[in-house]
Amino acid sequence: MADITFDDFLKVDIRVGRVLRAEPFPEARKPAIKLWIDFGGEIGEKKTSAQITDHYRPEGLIGRQVMAVVNFPPRQIGPFMSEVLVLGTSDAQGAIVLVAPDQDVPNGGAMH
Repeated sequence: MADITFDDFLKVDIRVGRVLRAEPFPEARKPAIKLWIDFGGEIGEKKTSAQITDHYRPEGLIGRQVMAVVNFPPRQIGPFMSEVLVLGTSDAQGAIVLVAPDQDVPNGGAMH
C-alpha cells in the first residue's frame, strides 16, 4: 500500500447522497446495479454502477443514503456512463457492503 500525504487525501471529495433510482445492469461483465444518486444542490444528481448484488436488490436501495467519491472523471462502463464511485468494503466472503452514515444527514454533506 502506497503512502499518501494529507494534501492528497484532501483532494478526494467524498459526499453523502440519497439513492433516487436503482435498476439491474445486466449488460455489465460482473453483476451490478445502476444507481442514480441525489447529492444535493451543489452537485445534483449523479449516476453510477456498483457490484453490490450479493447484499442488495435495486428496490431496497431507493431512499437509502450512501457515500461516494464525486470528483473522479466519468468512466464508461459498457453502455453506461458512471459519474461517481460509491464506497463499500468487503465482507468475510468478499461481497461488497455499502458505506453510509449511521444517521440521516443532508445530501451533499462532505466527509470530515
